[in-house]
Amino acid sequence: MGRLDGKVAIITGGNSGVGAATAELFAKEGATVVITARRVDKLQEVANKIKEFGGNVLAIPCDVSKVESVEEMVSKTVEAFGKIDVLVNNAGVLEAGLKPIDVCTDEDLEYVLGINTKGCLYCTRAVVKEMIKQNKGSIINLDSVAGAFGTGGASYVTSKAAVIGLTKHTALRFTGTGIRCNSVNPSTIITPMTMTTDPKTLDPNMMGQMNKHMNLSVTPCMPIDVANILLFLASDESRAITGQVIVSDFGATL
Repeated sequence: MGRLDGKVAIITGGNSGVGAATAELFAKEGATVVITARRVDKLQEVANKIKEFGGNVLAIPCDVSKVESVEEMVSKTVEAFGKIDVLVNNAGVLEAGLKPIDVCTDEDLEYVLGINTKGCLYCTRAVVKEMIKQNKGSIINLDSVAGAFGTGGASYVTSKAAVIGLTKHTALRFTGTGIRCNSVNPSTIITPMTMTTDPKTLDPNMMGQMNKHMNLSVTPCMPIDVANILLFLASDESRAITGQVIVSDFGATL
C-alpha cells in the first residue's frame, strides 16, 4: 500500500476493463485518480466504487479523439489538483472483423486511428506540458502485441505500431529529465471490448495467419495482470526505466 502516495494520475478509458482495474489499484495505492471516457454512466459507476473504499477520484467525460476535449480534461485536472504525475493512455477501440490490408476501409482507419493513435498523442502532448513544469512524470501507453508483430486487423495494427514509435520519441525527447515514457503491450485481454467481438465477423484468413505467430491457446491476460505492470511503471520504483516496450502475454508470442 502507498506506492503512489501523493501522485495525481490520469487514466483514459477508465470506465471498464484495464482502465477501471488500474484506477481502482492506483487509488488503493494512494494516488488521486482522474478517470476519463465517453460513456458517462459507466465512468460514474467506477468512480462510485472507488469512493466506496475511500479512494480519491474525479470523473471527467472526455473524447480523446478531439483536441478540445483533451485540453479541457487536462485543464480541469490541473485546476482541481495542481499537477499531473502519471498519464495512462488506455483508451482504445477495435475495428470490426480484424480486416486485413486488402479488406480494411477508410472508415475503419479513421475511427481506429482517431482514438488509438491521435488520442494517445493528444493526451501526451497536453499532459507533458504540465509535467515539464515539475520536470517529473510517468507516461504509460497501453499498446498491443499487434503493433509489434502485425497480429491484428490492418487499421488496429497501424494504430498500435504508431504508438510504439510515439513512446520511443517521447522517451528520447525527455531523456535526462524526470519525465519517462514506456509502453505495455498485452496480447488478448479479457475485457468487455474483446469479449463483445462477434466471432462471425472475424476474417478467417487473418486469424489463420495470426495463429502462425501467436499461441492462441495460452492463458489470456486479465485486467489486473496489466494493471499491476502499470502500477510499477507509474511508481518511483521504475524511475530508471524509459523508452521500453514491455510485452505482457504469458509468452504467447515467443
